[in-house]
Amino acid sequence: MYEYIQGKLAELAPAYAVVETGGVGYLLHISLQTYSEIEGRSEVKLFTHFVVREDAQLFFGFSTKTERELFRQLISVSGVGGNTARMILSTYSPRELQSIITTENAVLLKNVKGLGLKTAQKIIVELSGKLTALFDGEDGPLPVAGNGDAVYDEATAALVMLGFPKAASDKVVRAILKEQPDISVEETVRMSLKRL
Repeated sequence: MYEYIQGKLAELAPAYAVVETGGVGYLLHISLQTYSEIEGRSEVKLFTHFVVREDAQLFFGFSTKTERELFRQLISVSGVGGNTARMILSTYSPRELQSIITTENAVLLKNVKGLGLKTAQKIIVELSGKLTALFDGEDGPLPVAGNGDAVYDEATAALVMLGFPKAASDKVVRAILKEQPDISVEETVRMSLKRL
């Protein structure tokens, strides 16, 4: 129904973006991949997937059509909803996810919060062979270096927004920043998601 929303980036957080166009602000739920690609921009174009549920109407936004199509493939699997698909795309880049599915690595896939081994295996079985056509030379996001305090604050806030306890998020982010002081916010959150 809606292909994309283009306009002024009014607000940005690791889990959502508000895009203002025509005097209306649209809240779009985004992955960390999309967050890293639109961070610092004033104007954005996000490809959308619109979900109508009994209790809500939601927009999911993506910086590329490839990421949106991957999201759609994920939610086509029984037991995988929009938030789980977004969590998967926040934990693994589209290329990493393709590799996990191609190599049938369900153990690695179940590291995503809220994803059990059976659902991970179901994703691999149902999407095996379907993802090859999605990747037509698109590269993943480039890492963005930041200072430790800003990275700590943003990464911890992102994890709390994604539903992790503040204390656990704080501990994991501090450990990662101690190991790699020049890491980007996106990579910090990805590594944290794998450890939580």
